Amino acid sequence: MQVQDVMSHDVVVVSPWESLKTAARRMADLDVGALPVGDNGQLVGMVTDRDMVIRGLAIGKGPAAKVGDVMTPDVKYCFHDQELDEIAANMADIQVRRLPVVDRDKQLVGILALGDIATCQDGGQAAQALSGISRPVAGVPLE
Repeated sequence: MQVQDVMSHDVVVVSPWESLKTAARRMADLDVGALPVGDNGQLVGMVTDRDMVIRGLAIGKGPAAKVGDVMTPDVKYCFHDQELDEIAANMADIQVRRLPVVDRDKQLVGILALGDIATCQDGGQAAQALSGISRPVAGVPLE
């Protein structure tokens, strides 16, 4: 099974120049916790609700701050025609719960979330990804 068979196709992108308030409103409207960040048709980052809190509110940035100030610029992604088991293993290795999906021209075509993997026929892929994503990071105490 390929990524394109289970990914979410309806992708909403936020600009790095838009405000955190706009991004938060978009997330609330879509009931999502992350949005890809695009600039001139290129994927330039990801922003999560956690990014907005930790890199924004926690250090005094307000709702007018720009998405580009808090986004993660090091974008991990996968291709739409890659095999799902390969990507599930990769998600476990890099400990991410969602990946932007691009075509071979690197145009954004979807989002693959752990939930998408869990709803496909082979639940083992989701379990594999979750076990890697949830493993403790070395040097970080568990509470």
